[in-house]
Amino acid sequence: MSNQVMTDITSSSCGKLGRQRRRIVWAVVFASLLAYPLLVPDFWVVSVGAQSLILGMIALSLTFLAAYGGMVSLAQLAVAGVAGYTLAILSSHSANVGVEVVPWPVALLLGMLAGIVAGLVIGAIAVRSRGIYLLMSTLAISMIFYYLAQQNTTVLYGFDGIRGIAIPTIMGASLREPSVFYYLCLAVAGLAYLMVVHLVRTPFGLALQGARDDEQRMRSLGFRVTLHQVAAFGVAGLLASLGGILNLWYQGGISPGSIGMTSTIGILIMAVIGGLSHPRGAFIGALAYVLIQTFAVDIVGANRFNTLIGSVFLIIVMLSPDGLAGVWRRLFTRRVSEKALPSVTSS
Repeated sequence: MSNQVMTDITSSSCGKLGRQRRRIVWAVVFASLLAYPLLVPDFWVVSVGAQSLILGMIALSLTFLAAYGGMVSLAQLAVAGVAGYTLAILSSHSANVGVEVVPWPVALLLGMLAGIVAGLVIGAIAVRSRGIYLLMSTLAISMIFYYLAQQNTTVLYGFDGIRGIAIPTIMGASLREPSVFYYLCLAVAGLAYLMVVHLVRTPFGLALQGARDDEQRMRSLGFRVTLHQVAAFGVAGLLASLGGILNLWYQGGISPGSIGMTSTIGILIMAVIGGLSHPRGAFIGALAYVLIQTFAVDIVGANRFNTLIGSVFLIIVMLSPDGLAGVWRRLFTRRVSEKALPSVTSS
């Protein structure tokens, strides 16, 4: 049997085994996520499970821009903050108890719209530059919004922020119930993930990736590259807005501290340690970050969390530049190849 035929057979066998194993893995992951609230205490349901999904959505917005658009934005938490502040202002809270500016579904839509508009505006500014300059311009925008929120005491309530947000009830189920809130976060995160996976395969997503790889060639082919990139910031704004709104309900309020420099860098760390090569990396990185944050006190003490997360970040980047998702992909590919090779050899 020729080497070419052997190669084709091996590739075909690996492909079939890979697809079968991938379906099994996804089925196990899906079943585990559904059963999670039934197996762990409420603290793990909300503080670990729901929080990881929320932060994962914000990190997903950064991953989408970086992986498929070649644009690393540090303003995604600020976009989430715009959506959160908009919903908080329009909802009943401790400063205006019993006063609801608009019904919460309308406030929810307006919050999402505000986040999308913020993403588009940031995109229109940021895409004028590239590389480190784009990174720094988005960081500057993020810091401008942080100091605006901190100094504005009339609408945004300054340093203290807006507290005591009225948590809505959806179809008779209160979001204060840990399992209800977790399943809501899981459903929204799942839809956000599927939207990104589908979008990058559409003509828009392919054009965005083409501009990432060779912008001049895409322009010469007649594509409006700048418009595609700004639109990508709008999509990322929607993803970040979903996370920002859920984070508002999770925290029961919003303040400048939740959109400050430390939290902004935290989103970047999540995206990188999870892996920028695939959307699932955002959620893997968020889970790892939340676990380290939750148990850092027991591991290294209360004041050394930044040292611990920095050490973990360096180790992962050195050992696997494409993050934890890359480690899993390499292990998965190796095991599939090992299983396929004996069957091919015996035939």
